[in-house]
Amino acid sequence: MNRRVGRAGTTVTARPTFCVLFSPPLSLFFAQGAGHQGTARRIVVGQYLGFAAILAVALAAAFGVTFLPEAAIPYLGLLPLALGMKAAWRAWRHRDDGGGEQQTIEGGPKTLEVAGVTFANGGDNIGVYVRVFATAGVGEMNVYAVAFLILVVVWCFAGRFFAPPGHRKHSAGVLLPVLIGLGLLILIEGGVFGL
Repeated sequence: MNRRVGRAGTTVTARPTFCVLFSPPLSLFFAQGAGHQGTARRIVVGQYLGFAAILAVALAAAFGVTFLPEAAIPYLGLLPLALGMKAAWRAWRHRDDGGGEQQTIEGGPKTLEVAGVTFANGGDNIGVYVRVFATAGVGEMNVYAVAFLILVVVWCFAGRFFAPPGHRKHSAGVLLPVLIGLGLLILIEGGVFGL
């Protein structure tokens, strides 16, 4: 019984720690998509796709199968960096026609962009999940996975709640440096540049 209580505590503490890391990009995605029909659905689906990929890799690694070598994880920072640079380029290209900012945020974030940022930002957490899953039985792994996936909804509500109200017009200008900074942070902390 104590083991289950301990595992429940691990689930409750591991997931919020994971969520805190994602809050700024998630809130900005919601701000960027404000007023666009279907944005919340695309963001939530993107979160589930990204986190399901993290869970799949972690579960497979717990069983001894590795999809990503440890040295490749820091390079996941290239994904948010590329998305931020692409959006910055698009905004810069349309700077003179007055529609650059609107062009950048039109329709809100795409599902695969959200999934990619989620996976890239959570890549360093795979090691934590592998250790948790490796010490758990199959039944406990299922409980963890279901609990984490349920907590994605809670986290999405929090991200939507903390999205800056009335900042839709400016969210693209904020999201670009956040994505670029997130990508650089992942690369730097992973030791890609030898720093």
